[in-house]
Amino acid sequence: MRLNNIKTLSFLSILSAVFILFAFAPACAEKMFNAKSAALDNGLQIVVVENHRVPVATHMIWYKVGAADELPGKSGIAHFLEHLMFKGHGYLGLGEYAPGEFSRIVRSIGGEDNAFTGQDYTAYYQSVAVEHLEKMMQIEAARMRGISMPEEDVVSENKVIQEERRQRTDNNPSAQLAEKMNAALFPAHPYGIPVIGWMEEIENHKRGDAKHFYDLFYNPDNAILVVSGDVTLPQIVEMAKRTYGKIPKGEPLPPRIRKHEEQNIPPHDPIIMKHENVREPLFKRIYRVPGYRQDTNTSLALEVLEEIMGAPSTGRLYRALVIEKKLAANIGLYCSLGSWDDGTLGISATPSSVDGVSALRDAIDDELRKMASDGPTEEEVKDAIKRLKNSAIFAQDSLSAPAMIIGSNMVVGIPLDDVENWPEAISTVTAEDIKQAAMVYLNPDRPTSTPYIEGILLPVDSSEGEK
Repeated sequence: MRLNNIKTLSFLSILSAVFILFAFAPACAEKMFNAKSAALDNGLQIVVVENHRVPVATHMIWYKVGAADELPGKSGIAHFLEHLMFKGHGYLGLGEYAPGEFSRIVRSIGGEDNAFTGQDYTAYYQSVAVEHLEKMMQIEAARMRGISMPEEDVVSENKVIQEERRQRTDNNPSAQLAEKMNAALFPAHPYGIPVIGWMEEIENHKRGDAKHFYDLFYNPDNAILVVSGDVTLPQIVEMAKRTYGKIPKGEPLPPRIRKHEEQNIPPHDPIIMKHENVREPLFKRIYRVPGYRQDTNTSLALEVLEEIMGAPSTGRLYRALVIEKKLAANIGLYCSLGSWDDGTLGISATPSSVDGVSALRDAIDDELRKMASDGPTEEEVKDAIKRLKNSAIFAQDSLSAPAMIIGSNMVVGIPLDDVENWPEAISTVTAEDIKQAAMVYLNPDRPTSTPYIEGILLPVDSSEGEK
């Protein structure tokens, strides 16, 4: 999660901006959110962040399952199930709810709700006045084990998802390029499969596929409840007992171990795409690097490197290649390290001209080479860490950001203490740590450096036609 990019705290902006920042830390006295935790007898984990400024709360339920946990040939089923969770449900004494009624109830009390699916998680949230919080728990608990999945809704929702894929990917050249690059970067790992799924597999989704996935993974002992707002832990535990506590444990799940190919991916020619809707070229490069679960110290160093090299306007890449050399109209470097398996580091740039892609690539390598050979200055490291920590403070003033940050990290196996103690951990990163990380993973002159995938998106040349 990256808090330094948070400018607004809507859930859509948070989802794209906060995936890795708090993922790393040793224990320390200072806590970021002062979150409190508990567990029910059925295995449901509970985390509460108190914020008593206004009588409002954000309620999130995170399931430890996502697109990367799907069976072969069933890509997109996790996302499909997320849609079906809004199509009617009921369980025990928790009530019966018709299709669409959940969201209608939330809107009728002035709240908001939604859901989202990632490679490693599926999450559902509501933001409401605290007086309605137990009602949200009741409805959410009812669909944890009791969705109805009417056949007609399965068929209609399948068509909705097909259209979603057409709009977001099939009709979006940049999204198509990203999908191809991801598949090449993770050739034998489920991260190479898009969360929404491949169209030919989406078209064949059946009710039984979704029901099997639901029965297996949607259980209290495979979920985390995070509540942030004008509440206390004892209040939430009692509410949870009256709602989620009615649901028994699920069957034991096997260890969450995905198939891994060798890290040394063979060299890959750039993926070049041309499209009639493209007006300016795009250059992208994505490295496969260790995430928190593989190498905590390297991940911390890469976070600070990201701020030094990739920050908008002030980063090394922007200053060197946009302002000084004018090889790009824009450029950024970004990390995604808070995943169950490997993370990624990406570079994305808008070359100043179609003919300037090669020069831009060489200039990027020059900047990476400098970082690998010389490292950053002490002042750069100090300033970067200060900016990261200052930006993180904004999340403390939000009702929704703590629930998003804590949930998105815990659901991939990162302990709550690590989330809380990130400021202390990031303060330990040194210039030498960053230099070593760049030397091992980003050095263009080191043959054993992490392989990467490049992609180039170009306008259609009038003499060549669309490819």
